[in-house]
Amino acid sequence: MTGDEPPPRAVRPSPRPASRPPAPGAAPGPAQGPVAGRPPADLPTTRAPVDISEAATTIIPAVPADATGLLGAIPPAPPKPDPAAGAATAGQPKPRRGERVVKLRPEQTDEGYKSVYSELTRPTIGSRIRAGIRGAGEIMITFGAVVLLFAAYEVWGTTAAIGSHQDTLDQQLAQQWDQPDPTVGPTAAPSATPAPLAGNAIARLYIPRLEKQWVVVEGVTQKDIRYAPGHYPASADPGKVGNFAVAGHRNRATFWRLDELDPGDAIVVETKTDWYIYKVSQTRIVKPTQVEVVAPVPGRPGAKPTKAMVTLTTCNPKFDNYQRLIVHGELTRKQARSAGQPAELG
Repeated sequence: MTGDEPPPRAVRPSPRPASRPPAPGAAPGPAQGPVAGRPPADLPTTRAPVDISEAATTIIPAVPADATGLLGAIPPAPPKPDPAAGAATAGQPKPRRGERVVKLRPEQTDEGYKSVYSELTRPTIGSRIRAGIRGAGEIMITFGAVVLLFAAYEVWGTTAAIGSHQDTLDQQLAQQWDQPDPTVGPTAAPSATPAPLAGNAIARLYIPRLEKQWVVVEGVTQKDIRYAPGHYPASADPGKVGNFAVAGHRNRATFWRLDELDPGDAIVVETKTDWYIYKVSQTRIVKPTQVEVVAPVPGRPGAKPTKAMVTLTTCNPKFDNYQRLIVHGELTRKQARSAGQPAELG
């Protein structure tokens, strides 16, 4: 030791503070004992030197993450859920390939809240194409429904309407035939029978093969034959020499099954005084311009007739009108109406 160095100072142990007495009225606490990691008060504070040589060192084994709670450490925070796997974290199965997970709550943005359906309703080229195809499909379905309704009306609606008008015409014809003829009588002057007016009932037409009968009206305009077969005004009267020509629509209530007639089938016409029985002689299909089929001698315009005939005309094929179906018949016999119905009607 040199003379310039100061003498070493003696180290005094710091006095231990006395324990404080308990506050008045406070519950007595546990007995004060030695604190963990701190030496008792009666032991000296002088620490023994620590051996830090290499032989005294060792490696502390790693502690598992799930055991940190046992050591008093704070467990790590759970990982944040992935938005794409929201369904899986909520206890639902993980979405499969091609599926999308949509948020269930609106998202707040600078422009306000964003709808949870905004991503699904955003128009794209594919969505526009699908919308166009869907719209076209709906139009086609609607058009098909209208066509079906029209077909149903043609089958059932038109048939019901024609049947109702036929009943009315039949009653009018019966009343007309029951009235006395003013041109017949001991004091009546002979005069020509007036021509029937358009749309008036003139006769009854029967086709036993088809089990059908109609009241025939005068005229062949669309208005005249809407609910009944019509007589060509320029053709012969029933039973007279010439051609008694009748036109009718090709619907289920009128001449729908006219193509089923064969040669020899009966066509019966009833007038106020007589029954006229014709037999089918020919069936053919012609163009709409071939009007010579209703001439006094069918197919020979200008020729003088020598026998009584009947001709029935209608559209062909069914549901169209670019052709005409023609049925010719020849008068085979005549029977007075007072003698009752002919045998052909059963």
